[in-house]
Amino acid sequence: MADRLLDFLLVERQDPKKLAPNERIIHFNEIYSQFKEDSSKEQSHRCLDCGNPYCEWKCPVHNYIPNWLKLVQQGKIIEAAELCHQTNSLPEICGRICPQDRLCEGACTINDDFGAVTIGSIEKYIVDTAFAMGWTPDLSNVVKTNFRVAIVGAGPAGLACADVLSRNGVEAVVFDRYDDIGGLMLYGIPNFKLDKQVLATRKQIFEKQGITFQCNTTIGKDISFAQILKDFDAVFIGTGAYQPITGNITGLDSANVVLALPFLTASTKKIQKKTLTKLEKEVLTTSINERVVVLGGGDTAMDCVRTAIRLKAKTVTCVYRRDEKNMPGSAREVANAKEEGIKIIYNSQPTAIISNERSEVKQVTVAETTLQQSIGLNSRAEYIVNHEKLSSIPASKVLIAFGYKPEPHPWFEEMGIAFDKNTHKVLTKNKLPYQTSNQKIFSGGDMVRGADLVVTAVYDGREAAHSIVKYLHAQ
Repeated sequence: MADRLLDFLLVERQDPKKLAPNERIIHFNEIYSQFKEDSSKEQSHRCLDCGNPYCEWKCPVHNYIPNWLKLVQQGKIIEAAELCHQTNSLPEICGRICPQDRLCEGACTINDDFGAVTIGSIEKYIVDTAFAMGWTPDLSNVVKTNFRVAIVGAGPAGLACADVLSRNGVEAVVFDRYDDIGGLMLYGIPNFKLDKQVLATRKQIFEKQGITFQCNTTIGKDISFAQILKDFDAVFIGTGAYQPITGNITGLDSANVVLALPFLTASTKKIQKKTLTKLEKEVLTTSINERVVVLGGGDTAMDCVRTAIRLKAKTVTCVYRRDEKNMPGSAREVANAKEEGIKIIYNSQPTAIISNERSEVKQVTVAETTLQQSIGLNSRAEYIVNHEKLSSIPASKVLIAFGYKPEPHPWFEEMGIAFDKNTHKVLTKNKLPYQTSNQKIFSGGDMVRGADLVVTAVYDGREAAHSIVKYLHAQ
């Protein structure tokens, strides 16, 4: 029998089957199928079990990747799921939406020459299969405390914080303004990347852990933050980054110029057959000849272009100011967008949105850019805009996807929560990691980092929970 450590030489990297572009653009279902037991074992065997696994170091939550790949090889799915949850509160979600190509798989030792181990798809397989087998967290050794912690925001940071707190015997109550949990995962990430039933299943798991959710609750409106602070022993703020960055472009007030998040939210609500507001209906209004232009090059931009093509836009074009190599999002998502017929125009800086006499979008003017040498290993290249080289792109709808930044809540100053006045990021330099200037209040995720990944928010939420536990027991 051949040495299994050499399987990467004999077995090619295989991803789960993917729907053909003409099949998947007619609906919003997830486009990747699930690994079967045999294929998951075969792909797991390609792992070299490196002594110093780069995949673990590159993973923001430092998953025990070679260890749970070995358990998959042995058919020990429940044990693998337990190991996944030791480092990650949302592994089935990260397996679907993490940009593995620039994280764990990008760091895989055999990536360059043989193709990385399909880590993300195997992570998804492990947890989905364990759920189907009836797995739930074993909390039999948890010692209950009398501590209660409020979590403001049911996004990945808040959910991860609640998870770790519950595993430490602390009662966690999660408040969120949306009608369900997930934050941006609920409405900001389309169903073709993350089926919302996945969130529903995760919610059931968390509720079995004793976590309480109070949705449709806006802090500062339905209940004051002061009351929250009074009723609970500590508070974690994980309200994300929702303030849009619009850039220095003229014509933003033209009709049919739409921000990315309202567009994605309206689309997802429509798919889920939820009631749309008048504004949300207007956001989705399309015509058979609609030419959609998306400005931006990150994952949100890719979500927008791929949503627009499913809404039957005639043409969909993405405009990005750098080249493909410097795009901040997942290369896999860029490839999927191209397969689905989206045109991407690189090295172009949008300068103006031009409208007709009825104030309706007519075209987008862009200026050519030239890239300069990047500074640092992980930084993107700087660029120079040549305003002498202009061109126009026909458009009837423009989606702004330049990104988002945190939005400070009106009760921050009243509660003594310091934040950066320029970036709006909450400052957490206190005695404990993730502790704000008010020692009873902690924060993490996009609220502290600025817009980032789901997996980095998960890491922050978990680490903040450990700090909260230390704070509570020191009182």
